[in-house]
Amino acid sequence: MHTRTIGPFQVTAIGLGCMNLSHAYGVPPPPEQGERVLRAAIDAGVTLFDTAALYGFGRNEELVGRVLKPHRGRITLCSKGGLAGVPDENGVLKRVIDGRPASVRRNCEDSLRRLQTDVIDVYYLHRWDKQVPIEESVGAMSRLVEEGKVRSIGLSEVSAATLRRAHAVHPVAAVQNEYSLWTRNPEIAMLAACRELDVCFVAFSPVARGFLCDAVPDVSAFEAKDIRRTMPRFDAQNHARNLELLPAYRELAREAGCTPAQLALAWLLHLGDNVIPIPGTTSVEHLKEDLGAADVRLAPDLIARLDALINERTVAGNRYSEQSSREVDTETF
Repeated sequence: MHTRTIGPFQVTAIGLGCMNLSHAYGVPPPPEQGERVLRAAIDAGVTLFDTAALYGFGRNEELVGRVLKPHRGRITLCSKGGLAGVPDENGVLKRVIDGRPASVRRNCEDSLRRLQTDVIDVYYLHRWDKQVPIEESVGAMSRLVEEGKVRSIGLSEVSAATLRRAHAVHPVAAVQNEYSLWTRNPEIAMLAACRELDVCFVAFSPVARGFLCDAVPDVSAFEAKDIRRTMPRFDAQNHARNLELLPAYRELAREAGCTPAQLALAWLLHLGDNVIPIPGTTSVEHLKEDLGAADVRLAPDLIARLDALINERTVAGNRYSEQSSREVDTETF
């Protein structure tokens, strides 16, 4: 297996994002299906697994913890806090961003219990709570490192400026932001900052939330709780325009001798050894397909044509709604 470095850990060049085993794209699959995917990842040699307190309001961490506990010594386990389910006045769990030190600590301790582990290898601040200085949230995370509950820390959906502020408080091992051919925001400043500060860049949604796969999402069939229903790129008008990019994209995949999903992942891997994509899937077959991208080699001319075909100028629609955009801290074109 090809490997890359995240903090003090050597991991497989492609990790597994576990979110959609319990969260985000409509009704999640039954637990036994998630178990099959996780076990298949272990059997394939994957050593980087990513989850969060938010995913399924803890159910994803419970699934990951239960299945991966026997393999804990040979994997790098990542989770996130500062964004979790909090009961409202009726006891219904609601998604809440809360970066106060006491909340970050409570999230971490809850995650440790659900994951059935004594320490989290990379612990991310899932969202920067803009009501709390980033220095205070990262300070709380640094104390978790001192206490041995966390081995290294990361940030998610932040800008280069926020990374620098955080890094001045405690070394940041990784930044996890959305990055793919159709989401280029990290190219504004974050990739350069990560190289300068020796921070690993972890790319989530690397196949464009399923858009750059063989089976293009049918927007008319999205379930009520599928988060893509609120994303402008998947509304009817923008989606129709974006579909026009796919015939040429698929031709480039054929030229490269790989599938469309593998092409998207290989493009990320060719950007540098500090970039690690973490595709998610509910299918064992798609998992094997994704991992095969590590062996795909792309010619410079083909990469140039990919860059020209799908980028921030050719993709229609913003990646998030106005409300969701206010919750993140990333640079925008």
